Amino acid sequence: MSTIDPSRLLQMRSSILNQNQALQRAAGRGGGVGDGVGNAGGAPDFGAAINHALQQVNAQQAKASELSEAYERGDTHDIVSVMIERQKASLGFETTLQVRNKLLSAYRDIMNMPV
Repeated sequence: MSTIDPSRLLQMRSSILNQNQALQRAAGRGGGVGDGVGNAGGAPDFGAAINHALQQVNAQQAKASELSEAYERGDTHDIVSVMIERQKASLGFETTLQVRNKLLSAYRDIMNMPV
């Protein structure tokens, strides 16, 4: 059994809160309405907001991979920026995984409700 690192837990919490704020802005609730995520009626579109968040995570993963490959080829010698981008990508992926797990849990709870 592994121990829980409090600083890592606080980082994950902070990242989840940041992702939540980004999703709210993407949904048109936080002032970032002009990013084209909402539907035509101006109401928030959950699917589009999730899709946008997944695209951001994917872009971060691609950026981290590019920097890692550039470091391996010898094009850059800045290991600090490579490791920071890899940690950002890892944290984004972990956050996405946790959101998915929460959504699946909520779906199961709803499906198991008696009618």
